[in-house]
Amino acid sequence: MKRYFFKISYDGTSYFGWQKQPKQISIQETIEKDLSKIHSLKEMSIVGCGRTDAGVHAKEYYFHWECEKAINKSEIKYKLNKMLPRDICIQNIYEVSIDVHARFSAKERSYEYLINTSKNPFTANHSWYIHQKLDLDKMNAAASLLIGTKDFSSFAKIHTDVNNHMCQLNYAKWVQKGNQITFEIRANRFLRNMVRAIVGTCVDVGFNKIQLDEFKRIIESKERQQASGSAPAKGLYLSKVTYDLELKN
Repeated sequence: MKRYFFKISYDGTSYFGWQKQPKQISIQETIEKDLSKIHSLKEMSIVGCGRTDAGVHAKEYYFHWECEKAINKSEIKYKLNKMLPRDICIQNIYEVSIDVHARFSAKERSYEYLINTSKNPFTANHSWYIHQKLDLDKMNAAASLLIGTKDFSSFAKIHTDVNNHMCQLNYAKWVQKGNQITFEIRANRFLRNMVRAIVGTCVDVGFNKIQLDEFKRIIESKERQQASGSAPAKGLYLSKVTYDLELKN
C-alpha cells in the first residue's frame, strides 16, 4: 500500500468548507469525484489535515490518499488540475510513509485573517472591509494574552465532537501595511470557529468596546457567549501546515 500527501490551495468562496456534507458542495467531495474518475473507482476517500468552515480559504492545505500501487505523480497532478474547477489547485504530490497522517502528524497550523480599511471591489470576497479606525496596539495587547497552553472554550463552537478545548497557541499578531491589516496566528491545533471568534473579539477591542481586563476575563470564563460574534469567513486563510518530516518529490 502506498500513501501520498497532496499539497493544495483553494478559494473557499463557493464551497461549504473542506468536509464532505450530505447536501452541500465541499472541497473534499469535489476532489474525490475527480480523483475517482482518474482511477476508475466508484468510491474514493481522502483524509484532510483539518476542517475549514464554509467560505474559508487555504493557501496551503494537505490531504493524504492511499492506493495499492505507485502512481505517476506528475501525471496525476496534471490530470487533476485539468479536471478540477479553477478555484482548487494541486500544488504538489509527495510519497510518504504509511504511518504519516495528514491530520494527526501535523505539528503546527498557521492562519491569516485579512481586513481592508479601504473599499476595494477586488478584495470584497476575500477580506473583511472595516472603514472605522482600529486601535492595533490594544488589539496586539489582547492577542498577547492568548499565547500559551490554554482552554479556548470561549472562542470555540459549542456542541462539537472534540474531547477538550486545550490548545497551545504559539504566535498571534496584528500588522498593518497600507490599507491592509493582517492577523497571523499559529497553534498546535485550532477548534472549530476559533480564529474567527478571536478576530471578532479582537476587533471589538480595537473599537474600544472591550477593554483588556474584560478580554482576559472572556478567556478565563470559558463561555462562548462572553466573546464577540465571529468575523466573516471570507477573510480567513489557512496559510501553513507544519510537519516534522521533509516532503520530497
